[in-house]
Amino acid sequence: MKNAELNQRRLAATPRGIGVMCGFYAERAENATLWDVEGNEVIDFASGIAVLNTGHRHPKVIAAIEKQLQAFTHTAYQIVPYESYISLAERINQRAPIEGDCKTAFFTTGAEAVENAVKIARAYTGRPGLITFGGGFHGRTYMTMALTGKVAPYKLGFGPFPGSVYHGQYPNALYGVSTEDAMNSLERIFKADIDPKQVAAIVLEPVQGEGGFNVAPAEFMQALRSLCDQHGILLIADEVQTGFARTGKLFAMDHYTVKPDLITMAKSLAGGMPLSAVAGRAEVMDAPAPGGLGGTYAGNPLAVAAALAVLDVIEEEQLCQRSQRLGQHLVEVLQQARSHCPAIVDIRALGSMVAVEFNDPATGKPSSEFTRQVQQKAQEEGLLLLSCGVNGNVIRFLYPLTIPDAQFNQALAILSRALAQ
Repeated sequence: MKNAELNQRRLAATPRGIGVMCGFYAERAENATLWDVEGNEVIDFASGIAVLNTGHRHPKVIAAIEKQLQAFTHTAYQIVPYESYISLAERINQRAPIEGDCKTAFFTTGAEAVENAVKIARAYTGRPGLITFGGGFHGRTYMTMALTGKVAPYKLGFGPFPGSVYHGQYPNALYGVSTEDAMNSLERIFKADIDPKQVAAIVLEPVQGEGGFNVAPAEFMQALRSLCDQHGILLIADEVQTGFARTGKLFAMDHYTVKPDLITMAKSLAGGMPLSAVAGRAEVMDAPAPGGLGGTYAGNPLAVAAALAVLDVIEEEQLCQRSQRLGQHLVEVLQQARSHCPAIVDIRALGSMVAVEFNDPATGKPSSEFTRQVQQKAQEEGLLLLSCGVNGNVIRFLYPLTIPDAQFNQALAILSRALAQ
């Protein structure tokens, strides 16, 4: 089987709306390595878009899925429940940075988790309004598209979107948006668009994913918490991409002194299996009536088994500490590259949630072209990189936190050469 042949079959069989980045096709994978159908080896710094913090096919995750596979694969938890769902909820309740008693519900995708967080927030507050931020990404369903603060490619041709959704400014020092500017943008929304007493929740990513790995300043998070408390608004942290040791702590909100009312999570929760969750204050989570939350596949037993194993691996292999160490090393390499790569304008990092942003040195404007060149050069040498950012001029690094040191250093050498082009 050849990559080119598969590509022709793909073009004939699947719609163009499902964009595909790579021209090669996966055959197998192990930890931080992918092999394509022609036997080529690739170091995976994408991790299926932040899904594989514990690597491809971690032995403990495989063993947990195999054991569950021999028991049962599906009952629908709302029809016939099972103990593992409860055990996983208990473990997340213990670790989630939520004030007071915590409860957790499971779903299948990140977008589904965000949708359900909105349902819970509206049920608890009796209010319709939602505020999110420019550059944020929350999913591809209609409600989560409305919440997302980036048009192309996510919203093109798909409107109209659900109403009562408003976008504030997210702090961004590189683009001159301060915490004060961001909070002022919320006050403008309250004056021009919606009474704060009609707002159910403010939804944000502690570190914006698709938006460019922009880290929320501590003072911004504190100001949001105060604003929410003042007006009876819930604060929802979308941790779909930031969770499970990526930022050097189990959740990105662990870096802040304030706590959200609800947290959404997915991606690396189950090591490659489709599972998502909403955790939150018990009285808030209990607002929907029985039957108001759920889904046929929500909390699938195979995925739940994988997630329990993922939590074990994060603890046993100290992946939070490893995330910090790997991220620090990567940042050092990027800082060294600045001396011979004038296109680098910013390096942002929280643990191993690291990004580098590029501008055209001649014009000072964001350069998606240079970003593509770096990606292409790295891929030619066997390193898979992802871009992001509203202007497509940011490379984000999402390597498995279990990557061997020697392979990590090999990847950084490839990266350094790509930046020196």
